[in-house]
Amino acid sequence: MNSVIRKAAHLAVVAGAVAAASMAGAPAANAEPVQHGCAYPYVCFYVNRAAVTAGHPAAKFQVVTSGFQDVTSRDGYIVLNTRNDDVAYLRSNAGTLCVGPNTTTVMSPGITINGIKISSSATC
Repeated sequence: MNSVIRKAAHLAVVAGAVAAASMAGAPAANAEPVQHGCAYPYVCFYVNRAAVTAGHPAAKFQVVTSGFQDVTSRDGYIVLNTRNDDVAYLRSNAGTLCVGPNTTTVMSPGITINGIKISSSATC
């Protein structure tokens, strides 16, 4: 009887391992594409075009907040919003700017960004 129980247990372990291995290699059904190192649902900040091309954001933000989160103050950020239905408000020395869903914005020289607020609103 012990031999039968051991064989059944072994088969259960092997079956579980096979199922886990087959699932590990399966791609996610509705995975969003990664753009320049910025996956959905992030808003990413890049220091220059070379960083965008290389896919190296300097900062990433994901959480919808009621107030602004601090961003390292910098002139000339490039901002990529990968969110489908949410806008990102940017606090700057020129006032509050808005980046719409699925949009990239290049800040003009002299525009210094120092904060971000992600809103669940779909429009600016």
